[in-house]
Amino acid sequence: MNDELDLPVRTKQFARRIIRLYCGLPKANTVAHILGNQVLRSGTSVGANYREAHRARSKAEFISKIGDVLKEADETLYWLELLVEENVLPAKRLQPLATEANELVAIFTTISKRSKGLG
Repeated sequence: MNDELDLPVRTKQFARRIIRLYCGLPKANTVAHILGNQVLRSGTSVGANYREAHRARSKAEFISKIGDVLKEADETLYWLELLVEENVLPAKRLQPLATEANELVAIFTTISKRSKGLG
């Protein structure tokens, strides 16, 4: 399937995986709670912003929304890294999500550049 056609499904699946991750975090750990809230917000925003981008009324609005998608995907990666670095979860458990976040960043970087005529 074409990457761009697959992205609505892929970004929603990513959000659902983030939700499951959040629900599985230790409840009594303050750091887990703080970082979990951040990763939940940014990780679920990726698909929502991508959906908004597809409803853009102009090329400029599309470029702006894709920029938001890229920002949220990269931010999610940051929070996932902190969850590992703060020993909330082992790197092995988060690796599949981090890989997906990295792939989404790469895809949306390409879309952003092409939309701007840079790639």
